[in-house]
Amino acid sequence: MPTLKLRFPGGRYHATPWGHHVNEGLVEWPPSPWRLLRALVSCGFTSQGWNDVPTLASSLIEKLASVLPSYRLPEITAAHTRHYMPYIEGAKEKTTLVWDTFANIGDGEILVHWPCEINSDETVLFGNLARNLNYLGRSESWVEAELVPDASLSTNSFNAVPHCENERRDQRYEQISLMAAIPGEDYRTWRLEQMDIVLEPFKGKKETAKLKKDRDKAEKPYPLDLIACLTKDTSWWKGHRWSQPPGSQRVLYWRPSHSIEVTAPQMSQPKEIPSVEMMLLALTTPSGNKSALPSVTRTLPQAELFHRAIVGRAGNGQSVHCPELTGKDANSKALRDGHQHAHILPLDLDNDQHIDHILIYAGMGLGETAQRAISTLRRTWTKGGVGDIQLAVAGKGRLDDLRRLPDRIGTTIDSLMGADIGAHTWISLTPFVPPRFIKKSGKRNDLFSQVNAELSSRGLPNAAVSIIPWHSENAHRLRHCIRVRKRGAPPPQDVGYLLRLTFEETVHGPISLGYASHFGLGLFIAESGDP
Repeated sequence: MPTLKLRFPGGRYHATPWGHHVNEGLVEWPPSPWRLLRALVSCGFTSQGWNDVPTLASSLIEKLASVLPSYRLPEITAAHTRHYMPYIEGAKEKTTLVWDTFANIGDGEILVHWPCEINSDETVLFGNLARNLNYLGRSESWVEAELVPDASLSTNSFNAVPHCENERRDQRYEQISLMAAIPGEDYRTWRLEQMDIVLEPFKGKKETAKLKKDRDKAEKPYPLDLIACLTKDTSWWKGHRWSQPPGSQRVLYWRPSHSIEVTAPQMSQPKEIPSVEMMLLALTTPSGNKSALPSVTRTLPQAELFHRAIVGRAGNGQSVHCPELTGKDANSKALRDGHQHAHILPLDLDNDQHIDHILIYAGMGLGETAQRAISTLRRTWTKGGVGDIQLAVAGKGRLDDLRRLPDRIGTTIDSLMGADIGAHTWISLTPFVPPRFIKKSGKRNDLFSQVNAELSSRGLPNAAVSIIPWHSENAHRLRHCIRVRKRGAPPPQDVGYLLRLTFEETVHGPISLGYASHFGLGLFIAESGDP
């Protein structure tokens, strides 16, 4: 005697009882015998390569249809969601409110037991159909099914059973109506009776093409057998004026009165989002045209624009307290954190001279507020751009996680980070703008001293500093980089340098120094071939 075990990976079972509208908010519980048989037949067509139902499958289905199954049901709660479904009326698109009611099953399991004997070939087929069953009810009602061996089963715990004649039960049970199949032999007998009535007007008449056509039309609403009934869809039997599928019948079942509970909605506790060291965003245009992305010369204004947008999102119309983004404490005073708050670094990872990614990293970590602000920002702009620039999170985590990027974009990241063991020599990727006036006299204010002071403030050792001439290879593209912030304080001098830093010991990146170093200026990469 076959028993089917059903588990719902999504924790939900979606199905509306026969004869009810979806917006009545009812759940068919348990799944009706008719629904189960139709699901098995459908699965045969989709997974077993049937063009027609084979003889073995017909025998299996008719045996299952000849009896009413019993169920072992878990306790569930009924719930629903509401949404507006679009539909077309004439030339206009309108919406209508739809209730999606479902049984919240969680990790509960349903057992369905048919009290009939099936042979070994039918058992194998039943097992194959069960393993390939993907959903039961509506398509979002995912299911995993398997055939349970008889030896491992006790039917005493089954709590939803067919009603028997003159049966009475106490208040612990309630009676419900389910749709089931008429036994195959009963259907054939009934159909023959109907055919005698339907075809009576055609008897004794001369056979003509019109007579044959009218007779076929009269026979069409009566499928040949039960298997044919199970394959007819709703539009077919409604089109032939059936009030329910041919070959089906209403049957009464007893189920526990508490089998469906309705509880007050519970507010889920938001999960704490762990801090991350960096987030990487990808930039693209709606058309996919990379040449429409901002030029690398606009590194500073793009970083400023992005920073203003995420700080606004972090505040959400209120005062902002997100020190890793603002660089300020609760009293709006600048952090003395050794530049541990966020650096916003626009990057050109595919080396086409257009900004295609933005790296946001903070030594102090990006908290929940910062992450939400960054991940929910969907677009930015650029001066002279045709339209929006779309943003999407490409990754987040530790800085070292960036090393796992694909080779086609990971090369620039590797040079930005340095090798696994670090690098001795670093060269400018964007111009270094001194944070103070350059003076010929004074040990603290010459160019080299300012660079080493910036390194020291970030916990890095001193380096030997040399200037790279502007006429050197690849330096000409940096000549036109914007070096003055639009909204922040201007630099003491609007002058940029390309530098080479040589350390006695290896150091790791990213290294970003000088004026507007938190907005992409003064960024260095490891020199090719180092170490």
